[in-house]
Amino acid sequence: VFQEMTRKECHFINGTEKVRFVESYIYNRQTYVMFDSDVGHYVGFTPYGEFNAKRHNSDPELMEYKRAAVDRYCRHNYEVFRPFSVERR
Repeated sequence: VFQEMTRKECHFINGTEKVRFVESYIYNRQTYVMFDSDVGHYVGFTPYGEFNAKRHNSDPELMEYKRAAVDRYCRHNYEVFRPFSVERR
């Protein structure tokens, strides 16, 4: 059985002042390529991941779209995430 999945995460540090967006591509429980908004580009962890990272990093429109995900995906949905991440007791 083969399994492929994508995981998107928002890391909020001090409210919305410092926000980090991480998108990981996983195949059979191994991350092969990852986008981190702090780094600003894709990083490959396997030969296949390095190939995909190089391909994605060479596309300026895709890179601008992924870099804007911090505002579009994370900060936009902060009010939805906040009860689960900030107000826990």
